[in-house]
Amino acid sequence: MPRLPLADFLQGPANAPILDVRAPIEYIQGHIPGALSLPLFTDEERARIGTAYKQVSQDRAVHIGLEFFGPKMSRMVKHAQKLAPGKEVRLHCWRGGMRSGAVLWLLELAGFRVHLLDKGYKDYRRWALAQFTEPRPMLILGGLTGSGKTDVLHELARQGETIVDLEGLANHKGSSFGAIGLPPQPTPEQFENNLALALDALPTSVVPWLEDESLSIGRITIPKPFFETMRHAPLVVLDIPRAVRTRKLAAEYGKEDPQQLAEAIQRISKRLGGLATKDALAAIETGDMEQMVDIALTYYDKTYGFGLDNKVNSRIIRVPSDTCDPAVNAGLVQAAVAEAGLVELARTPVQNSVAHGA
Repeated sequence: MPRLPLADFLQGPANAPILDVRAPIEYIQGHIPGALSLPLFTDEERARIGTAYKQVSQDRAVHIGLEFFGPKMSRMVKHAQKLAPGKEVRLHCWRGGMRSGAVLWLLELAGFRVHLLDKGYKDYRRWALAQFTEPRPMLILGGLTGSGKTDVLHELARQGETIVDLEGLANHKGSSFGAIGLPPQPTPEQFENNLALALDALPTSVVPWLEDESLSIGRITIPKPFFETMRHAPLVVLDIPRAVRTRKLAAEYGKEDPQQLAEAIQRISKRLGGLATKDALAAIETGDMEQMVDIALTYYDKTYGFGLDNKVNSRIIRVPSDTCDPAVNAGLVQAAVAEAGLVELARTPVQNSVAHGA
């Protein structure tokens, strides 16, 4: 069977969708971004075949697989035709073995043109994890909770800057309130897959912006080698007055479900203390969002301030502003970066070697 190396497979014909023939549970755990599920076996069938392989023999496992495969061949072809009307596909399983080989045979018999991934999804995972150890220049945008960092990041993108939106990839804003109003988070493996592809797509000539994050974004963990690179990159900290940040957050959270807000307060209740938690919950009940936010910011400001005192970034500059207007703050950030020469500093190989422990 002709097989494509990963780079050629990913850059393959745009009109040839990627079909993942692994079991549904494998696909849900993590898949190549954009791939469509065309499972050869159900989760239960895969488990039975695996048990036979381990406890009886490979021949017995193959025979069981063929028994499952035979009756569903017609349905698989019809499903593939819906997924790929042009009858050209890119195909893979876990290691590029019997599963993808069987489906390749079936689809070619049905008139499809099939591009098979050599070494399968396993090779994509190897490649994805390797992306996080690559030395990369970057600029980090920080600031206390409510500073509008994400808004500024997107405004920088609108103005032509390159960004990597970690919170967007994670479907989470990072705090106890971070999941409110957002879709469910991807699995940790899927987050890594998506991030790796986003990093690979970055032009080599640019220095991207990322938002300052802790190691975890909700239940997602940033890959540690990549997080170390972020920790050593130049950091630009937006310095916005607390009253301005409070008004911004109150306006945002005032639109959200009070029950979800109360649950978010409960998650940080041990850090807030009993009286503050009680007052915050009472503020939610009466609709006093500014009071609730002000109580929560007491905790978050202290936490971020402590973290800022212990930063190891190569350079930290503060950018004061009296507004959360993203256009205004994007301009202030760009001016500060230009004045401090941070783009050139971010490119220096010294930072990359430090970040990776050289």
